[in-house]
Amino acid sequence: DHLGEVVYVDLPETRGLVTKETSFGAVESVKASSDVNSPISGEIVEVNTKLTESPGLINSSPYEDGWMIKVKPSDPAELETLMGPSEYTKFCEEEDAAH
Repeated sequence: DHLGEVVYVDLPETRGLVTKETSFGAVESVKASSDVNSPISGEIVEVNTKLTESPGLINSSPYEDGWMIKVKPSDPAELETLMGPSEYTKFCEEEDAAH
């Protein structure tokens, strides 16, 4: 929501590695450009190539068609620290209120 309509996505290659809290790509919108950080560490096993042609899927279908990468965790314990959709929504609302 903060970025607005996504118009471009820069994603890594399959088989690359990601590190928790480190950038793996970027998104650009009509409002801004932003790095995308990985919530876990591991190996990229799949990249959503649909986003190259249709980056707006990130806005219209973030939980279904707008996913970016699939990662095989190198430390499965990191999965326990992830937020679910309702937790993330609350986090975003609190961040908005703080700014």
